[in-house]
Amino acid sequence: MESPWDELALAFSRTSMFPFFDIAHYLVSVMALKRQPGAVAVAWKNPFSSWFTAMLHCFGGGILSCILLAEPPLRFLANHTNILLASSIWYITFFCPCDLVSQGYSFLPVQLLAAGMKEVTRTWKIVGGVTHANSYYKNGWLVMIAIGWARGAGGAIITNFEKLIKGDWKPEDHEWLKMSYPSKITLLGSVIFTLQYTNHLAISKHNLMFLYTIFIVATKVTMMVTQTSTTTFSPFEDMLSRMLFGWQQQFPLCEKKSETKTSSNGMGSLASKPVDETLDKVKKKQAKKTE
Repeated sequence: MESPWDELALAFSRTSMFPFFDIAHYLVSVMALKRQPGAVAVAWKNPFSSWFTAMLHCFGGGILSCILLAEPPLRFLANHTNILLASSIWYITFFCPCDLVSQGYSFLPVQLLAAGMKEVTRTWKIVGGVTHANSYYKNGWLVMIAIGWARGAGGAIITNFEKLIKGDWKPEDHEWLKMSYPSKITLLGSVIFTLQYTNHLAISKHNLMFLYTIFIVATKVTMMVTQTSTTTFSPFEDMLSRMLFGWQQQFPLCEKKSETKTSSNGMGSLASKPVDETLDKVKKKQAKKTE
């Protein structure tokens, strides 16, 4: 007989993302687009360009995963229901009378609810990406990790490409050079679910989905409430960087040797100065004698 915990986790893993969780995902993505400078003016002047950019924000992860697997990148357009739903969210967000959608979204409880539901969809996207990659490459865990990460957080890469086309792209904002929190948390989730799928992690799929979702939702809500951009992984990143890439700094003998080398080089340069001065004096005296 299953425990209440297993029943809850199993019921949660069978929850459908359509339509409520998908609506929250589309709303958060489109609102992030609207907050960009000049996005409202572009929507009024060129609605098609604004709509296409919104679709990239909403379905960017699926587009990137299709590109990596050599599938048609426009396959997301075949899902007419989700396209119509995302387009409706885009339309009422930008063109609603009196800007009622933005005013309603400005309340913190609404933002917390929408952001939490969006994080739930992230878990489903990672699991779907890992499973889809395994159908192409059996137990190819590197491919599974890459597709799971692309499906869950690939929208940032696609939107950077869109900015490059528009001429708004900046090298310092590139996701590969400076990974954001969603990219880091998605990469971690993709690794965990790949290990579980290949039977290297002794935990059931529904329990892992439930625990991982609770973690990312709680972390996201905490970051929004405290209004901090400091990620949960900062202490672990510092520790790993010191362990893997800071070996020379950990040994005091190496520092002492480098100090002695620099000091000896400094003494040598000081000692060479008086020798050069005496040579100059001798040359001047010989020149006077010849005159």
